[in-house]
Amino acid sequence: MRMEGKRCIVTGAAQGFGLGIAEAFLREGGQVAMMDIQEDKVAEAAAGLGAGAHAIPCDVSDGASVAAACDAAAAAMGGIDVVVNNAGWTHVNMPMLDVTEEQFDRVFDINVKSIYHFAKAVVPRWRAQGGGVMLNIGSTAGIRPRPGLTWYNASKGAVNLMSRSMAVELAPDQIRVNCIAPVAGETPLLTSFMGEDTPEKRAAFRATIPLGRLSTPRDIANASVFLCSDEADMVTGVVLEVDGGRTI
Repeated sequence: MRMEGKRCIVTGAAQGFGLGIAEAFLREGGQVAMMDIQEDKVAEAAAGLGAGAHAIPCDVSDGASVAAACDAAAAAMGGIDVVVNNAGWTHVNMPMLDVTEEQFDRVFDINVKSIYHFAKAVVPRWRAQGGGVMLNIGSTAGIRPRPGLTWYNASKGAVNLMSRSMAVELAPDQIRVNCIAPVAGETPLLTSFMGEDTPEKRAAFRATIPLGRLSTPRDIANASVFLCSDEADMVTGVVLEVDGGRTI
């Protein structure tokens, strides 16, 4: 029951890492506002998790949508204690100059600007209540980049650094900010990372990971529970690599 009494937002919660994090938070006693732009899919996912799960449609790239979703989450749960900025997007693995400006903007709007929107929506609440916790899902791509993903790598580098900067600025308000940097995982974005999903491509990706496997939602969820629980109340500004040794 490490999340008992915690009122949590998890974005991108209809599938992948986000769904795994939501499941873990609920299992550990928290409430979770599961946010996703895929309205039907997140409603189905929340219904499958039972009491304590609240499906809330949200376009994380749009400030008005984020503000409205946070208001809805606070109303449903009686407040907000934890925000996990998990929603993410990537361009397909390709030469950097082949990525269109529209694709570039979408990657940065979802991966980076979304954190700005959520900070605007929740930091004033947390200052008023005396603290809160934000966890951003960055990536090993922002630490040890792979070729063909230059603009995605850059967006995750921004997430990794922004998390540390936010932690320093918000510490006097008792607001903790941390980041998880997963290695490539078994999520819907994997095909885009690889460019094509073939046994050979998967083997090549696994070969770069010393522990010999891709990450799973369970791996990221376990780390998220620790960083968002009171067990980590002295931990802020950390970029935790959950990567099987990829960045060594």
